[in-house]
Amino acid sequence: MISKVISTLALVFSLGGFASGAVAQDLTPMEELGKMLFFDDNLSTPPGQSCAACHAPETGFTGPTSEINATDSVYPGAVHTRSGNRKPPTAAYGGSSPVLFFDEDEEVWIGGMFWDGRATGWTLGDPLAEQALGPFLNSLEQNNPNAFFVCKRVSRSSYANLFEEVWGPGSLDCRNDPAGTYDRIGLSISAYEQSSEVNPFTSKYDYFLAGMVELTDQETLGLELFEREDKGNCAACHPSQPGPGGEPPLFTDFTYDNLGVPKNPANPFYDAPRRWNPAGSEWVDLGLGAFLAGTEHADMAEENFGKQKVPTLRNVDLRPSEGFVKAYGHNGFFKSLEEIVHFYSTRDVEPWPLPEVPENVNTDELGDLGLTLDEEAAIVVFLKTLSDGYVLP
Repeated sequence: MISKVISTLALVFSLGGFASGAVAQDLTPMEELGKMLFFDDNLSTPPGQSCAACHAPETGFTGPTSEINATDSVYPGAVHTRSGNRKPPTAAYGGSSPVLFFDEDEEVWIGGMFWDGRATGWTLGDPLAEQALGPFLNSLEQNNPNAFFVCKRVSRSSYANLFEEVWGPGSLDCRNDPAGTYDRIGLSISAYEQSSEVNPFTSKYDYFLAGMVELTDQETLGLELFEREDKGNCAACHPSQPGPGGEPPLFTDFTYDNLGVPKNPANPFYDAPRRWNPAGSEWVDLGLGAFLAGTEHADMAEENFGKQKVPTLRNVDLRPSEGFVKAYGHNGFFKSLEEIVHFYSTRDVEPWPLPEVPENVNTDELGDLGLTLDEEAAIVVFLKTLSDGYVLP
């Protein structure tokens, strides 16, 4: 679990210093196996699309192509004429997301993975592992016919021996145990996605929390606005302070929310063949509610229509070059931090396009925040301190 990284940094915080190597540990054999699976572009049909094709390190393990982010934001699959229906979520800083459950006290769903929570963790006890397995068999993504097919590709790979070293003799038995082998593939990828390589906690903000660097005046103002309940109130869903044991903040509470994001008219899923999108241009992304509608919790679907998972804000601005475009929102409607912060502040008082899903829109915590443009700019500058790889002066 990610707790290995968190506990290390928590100790650093408690000591008031920052130990070299605290977040730059060698990968374990399990994590190394997961990394090989994550970057293997032979695990798709046709070959050529790895997990990293949509979750690249240089962008914080999300979409790596500026041109796609700047337009439809939804990535093509192994068959390049097919695309999914949402922007790739980050594969980093998600290992602490619990198995999906309904919090009776707060009356909210918490945990799971994917924007709509369908990687619940109800099967493997690990939502991140279930998310890792989803794209392999998705016709719009890696397009493999079945688990056996993926297992055979792994069994012929250069790291097949490592697989059995990690999981034991006979663990890569595609003929007699394809389902179990497939689960082990997902759990291995999950281990890598929870490693210190993917979750290094090396942002300027982490060093600030450790007392090693000061924020600028504008960054400090941005943090203050981010946390103030009568201003940005961003921390209500994106907690920014260390946990009770000194755990570094993950900038998500793992809940679901309908922000009132408009449709992205460039989404290629609207033009997908009826086999995958029978609604065509009338398709509406109902998020968590659509998933719940197909479960034993169908009676709770309607009240969750339009709700998407609250993403971590870590690496929200990480990009390989200054001119690189990143997309924001579950459908990539927004093309800059400035734009989405302005939307949060003014959604209900400026002429934005209508929400894709008008039901259940959060009007309590955003929409009319009364932020000045300078205050919005300060929040954006603060968000830029959350990018990993900060070099201490």
